[in-house]
Amino acid sequence: MNKDPRLKPVAIRSPRGGRMTEIDWGDGHKSVYPHQILRGYCPCAGCQGHEGGIELVETTDDQRELDDIAPVGSYALCLTWFDGHSSGIYSFKYLRALCQCDACRPPEHGLMPRL
Repeated sequence: MNKDPRLKPVAIRSPRGGRMTEIDWGDGHKSVYPHQILRGYCPCAGCQGHEGGIELVETTDDQRELDDIAPVGSYALCLTWFDGHSSGIYSFKYLRALCQCDACRPPEHGLMPRL
């Protein structure tokens, strides 16, 4: 079990029909995730391939609505999208790197993660 408060979510908000998910972390940080980023940077092999690189995959508006969020052990979340896609396992470390809040995202990079 990870004891680092930066990697321990204490609250997750993702209203049905919304296009953004927020996570409050154990260290007091609040991360903001537009669904364009969460779905576009899905870490599964089907989206990212097997080469080890991470790139934004273009998605349609219909592919950006979350149906369910489920924990994977004590280290990750599984996101299920309304189109049925659910093979991406988003580790808490990966999610922190995808944070789109003003403090985490350099303004010159727009909606790009620091991976």
